[in-house]
Amino acid sequence: MKYKNANDVLPEELISEIQKHINGEILYIPRPRVARKKWGETSGYRLYLIERNKEIKRKFKAGCSIQQLAIEYSLSYDSIRKIVYVKE
Repeated sequence: MKYKNANDVLPEELISEIQKHINGEILYIPRPRVARKKWGETSGYRLYLIERNKEIKRKFKAGCSIQQLAIEYSLSYDSIRKIVYVKE
């Protein structure tokens, strides 16, 4: 997260009002909920997991056992079972 000086981005009246509540300390202002990204969207890891799980389901439907998939993907038996049996 990049630090910005309030004097550079906020009007003087607003800075004065904020200083009444918090003076000289660091203040975090979160994004609005609608602007927040879901976990893994920025890094692309969320998409990677979705594609990996589709591949696991495809292989399971093609005849691979849960145990084989667990070994291939280095996941537990229960994790693979959850992936292949989850309803979309």
